[in-house]
Amino acid sequence: MENFNIKKVTLTKYLFFTGKGGVGKTSTACATAVSLADSGKRVMLISTDPASNLQDVFQTELNNKGVAIHEVPNLVVANLDPIEAATEYRESVVAPYRGLLPDVALKNMEEQLSGSCTVEIASFNEFSKFITDKELQEEFEYIIFDTAPTGHTLRMLQLPSAWSNFINENTHGASCLGQLSGLESKKEIYQNAVETLSDGTRTTLLLVSRPEVTPLKEAARASLELAQIGVKNQVMILNGILTSYDDIISESLYKKQQSALNNIPEELRELKMYSIPLRAYNITGIENVRSLLERDNYTLREERINADVIPNLQAVIDDLYHTNKKVIFTMGKGGVGKTTIAASIALGLASRGKKVHLTTTDPAAHLKYVMNETDGITMSHIDEKEELRKYQQEVLSKARENMSEEDIAYIEEDLRSPCTQEIAVFRAFADIVEKAEDQIVVIDTAPTGHTLLLLDSTQSYNQEMKRSGGDIPESAKKLLPRLRNKEETEVIIVTLAEATPVYEAMRLEEDLKRADIATKWWVINSSLYRTGTTNQLLSAKASNEIEWLNKVDEHTGGNFAVIEWKA
Repeated sequence: MENFNIKKVTLTKYLFFTGKGGVGKTSTACATAVSLADSGKRVMLISTDPASNLQDVFQTELNNKGVAIHEVPNLVVANLDPIEAATEYRESVVAPYRGLLPDVALKNMEEQLSGSCTVEIASFNEFSKFITDKELQEEFEYIIFDTAPTGHTLRMLQLPSAWSNFINENTHGASCLGQLSGLESKKEIYQNAVETLSDGTRTTLLLVSRPEVTPLKEAARASLELAQIGVKNQVMILNGILTSYDDIISESLYKKQQSALNNIPEELRELKMYSIPLRAYNITGIENVRSLLERDNYTLREERINADVIPNLQAVIDDLYHTNKKVIFTMGKGGVGKTTIAASIALGLASRGKKVHLTTTDPAAHLKYVMNETDGITMSHIDEKEELRKYQQEVLSKARENMSEEDIAYIEEDLRSPCTQEIAVFRAFADIVEKAEDQIVVIDTAPTGHTLLLLDSTQSYNQEMKRSGGDIPESAKKLLPRLRNKEETEVIIVTLAEATPVYEAMRLEEDLKRADIATKWWVINSSLYRTGTTNQLLSAKASNEIEWLNKVDEHTGGNFAVIEWKA
């Protein structure tokens, strides 16, 4: 696999970098933009990433119009704030109904417009201008986007029913896509944008991943989704590859990465692949951006850990035991280790004589290989795909009673949204929690605050209007108040000691706060700092974690635990 060197790669005018949070999309997009600008090309770089750290990368105040970067002639950078765009967009949709609809209906609409789908649509709205602007096309030879829209959002924008009266009449079901209602006037711009995206002579989609199992699975899913709607000009960039080892930690990491690369998902094998070696430094400052694709620089940072003692997972388990929690969730982005941590918590509580039920949505359901049910633990596995299929069938059979085929197509796309999957899985969780009145229930993966509020607002709306897309079972209605009871329920937030995962975890926590659900403990998983590695590259990388360990320590008031990286 050759290194990602822009002098040797054939690039189109529009470049979209995509991949899950924390894989290095922003760093790779910035390094590509700087390399092209350094070679004399006029380049515009635009970020629509909610966790964007472009200001830090370029150490410059940025705005949504574009700022010329002093140290890189030829480069202009724009930072679109999708959260702000989503807030403005939400208000533009809801405002006309204020004073006309009851408060409960307005609250329901506002919540529908608060999820990640809305943020993505608002982002797409913003960056469509950059794709379709003729002056920009003439001014810049390359226009680079950090973060591409998902296949789900693009398919939705192509649906004929998305532009019909359907939206205005159906803002009440427990779904997350009422948010197209303010977009009729933009239809033509979107069509142009989607056409540009699927034109392989003008656009390349660069899928960025790490050489790890979960990010590669996510990349495969994104690749397939986008290919289905015609975005087929894709290349793969594998970021953070360790090329040599000299201690037990570096050897374990090397072998783990090689195993993931040897078992790369089938969907990705056809793509042209490039690699970027693992770098020791955080990508901030022009010098580091320039060297990302060229060379490493092993600087050990001088920062010190502020905490006198860094708690381990045992401290979290002790606290859950003493405070007698009944329902415990582990939450966080894919790939941070929620399942393993949920299993460890269950084992820890069971070893103290508690009766524990552990349930997971991990498709690999590999818990049965980690532990067995004789340890005072009973286990169950929720099949997300199966729950989603059942929920989709239920909603569609109701919809078919009185809707046109065009509107059914809209509902079908709506049912592919992340929120729908969460709602489907939530119903299965609710049944398990209800069964477990007499034991502690540990649940790997919880629905986000947005989904919980969506269920809640739909429920209150239904009480008034007596109508719903998918009915909310009694067990789910009873679960919401239970989740809000701090004495009984606790959410453990799982993250990594890096910028994007920490910012994403903070957003997740905000989301839960809106839903009135308490979080106390954060767990930082896979820490190199904790391994005591002597490898020069990994030691330098470990020193970069200190900033984030201190940030989480401060943010949680010391209620955080750190688990070392393990092979």
